[in-house]
Amino acid sequence: MEVKVIKITRVSPATDSSRDSADPFILPLTYYDLRWVRSHPTQQVIFYKLSESSRKFFHSVILPKLESSLSLVLHHYFPLAGHLKWNLQDSKPHIVVFSHDTVSLTVAESNADFHFISSKGLRQQRHLRVLVPELSVSCDSTSLYSLQITLFPNQGFCIGLAEHHVLKDGVGSIMFIKAWGHICKSLGHGTMTLPSDFTPIIDRTLIKVRSSLESKILEYVSYFLDEKDGKRTMKPLQVGEICNDLVRITLELTQEKVNKLKEQVKRESTRSQHELHLSTFVIVNAYIWSCLVKARGGSKERPLLFMYAADFRNRLDPPVPERYLGNCVVLINCIGYKANKLLGRNGFINAVEILSDSVIGVGSRGIEALWESYFDGMKQVKPDTYVESVSGSTRMGFYGADFGWGKPVNHEIVSIDRYPAFSMLERRDEIGGAEIGLCLKKSEMETFISLFENGLGIIASRI
Repeated sequence: MEVKVIKITRVSPATDSSRDSADPFILPLTYYDLRWVRSHPTQQVIFYKLSESSRKFFHSVILPKLESSLSLVLHHYFPLAGHLKWNLQDSKPHIVVFSHDTVSLTVAESNADFHFISSKGLRQQRHLRVLVPELSVSCDSTSLYSLQITLFPNQGFCIGLAEHHVLKDGVGSIMFIKAWGHICKSLGHGTMTLPSDFTPIIDRTLIKVRSSLESKILEYVSYFLDEKDGKRTMKPLQVGEICNDLVRITLELTQEKVNKLKEQVKRESTRSQHELHLSTFVIVNAYIWSCLVKARGGSKERPLLFMYAADFRNRLDPPVPERYLGNCVVLINCIGYKANKLLGRNGFINAVEILSDSVIGVGSRGIEALWESYFDGMKQVKPDTYVESVSGSTRMGFYGADFGWGKPVNHEIVSIDRYPAFSMLERRDEIGGAEIGLCLKKSEMETFISLFENGLGIIASRI
């Protein structure tokens, strides 16, 4: 699929006298941010179908509204225009924002079939990758946000984004998109003020964590060093080249199917219901994880590692506001199991019990214990470990990003092709259940889909 770049512009946050200074705004990194210093950017693409999307209408009406509203929303979210920097004399990096800083916006055009590319069916991953931008990265300075708007003439358009995880987690990510959409939709209709739900809080002093925890992350020296020359760097960790043979699909688990999976667990698990945490999160992730392990194949003795992020906004003392623009998630790993645990007839049940125990443990343990467990677990990872993780959540409302042309027809997390992960979002048109985005080699995808559908079919036949 070809994408033609029309122009690359720099969008400045709308300014006022309060930020008219030659001195930069310095935003320190908290304990929760440091883990993401060398992470690859999160890349997403959001598709919008239009009833009127000729080139003339797009460039005279739609694009100007998107650009104007972007500048206005960046006034509230100005750290997105800054850079992550790490000066030699500093013990840790920090975010620096100058009054002249901007966000890169690429405007492009594609002659591809919008209906096919924006669908949830099987597609080549490379067709989505050309719809998202990259970040500018060096050893001591990294941009934090970049955008690409691609027109599919007479069909629709999409917004591709790349964002550095060090600035904000998924809650802040979707809050910004919704805020941008709100302002864009409101242009020409009166006030441009943001509702309180979309107005970010960037005060890093809200994070109350003992300094000893931050020191432990900074002591994890190898994470911040380049593998070749051993020098300090902020470049993403090497994960190899993206395979050209990757295909992508979005599968749906309705609430009805989730409930049937829960009933299966209640019937077949040797645990009592009081011992299990049978949330949608646990059920969906356990089912996908067990199918993936079977689809990947390999040795039954191969070690397993499953990772997810737990939001700690409401678990801190005092709690951190939902509108906090920064990281407030703790990585949780499930380790110490071998592939044979998830193979065979009881694979799904075993996965549920593993994840259930983990989630219950998160609720009963403090942050320090959880981070100690995470780092201790990562030290146990062997080269042949089969790693899997989940990105996204059904609680964030990704499909609520309305720019004035209705809710998206699809929303994809593109960057799951850089590391072993699948995405989990809410369903677009119905309450409950989940949308699962997968990016696999074609042979693995065929096996996975067969396992996924057959498993659900067997469950349905038993009820």
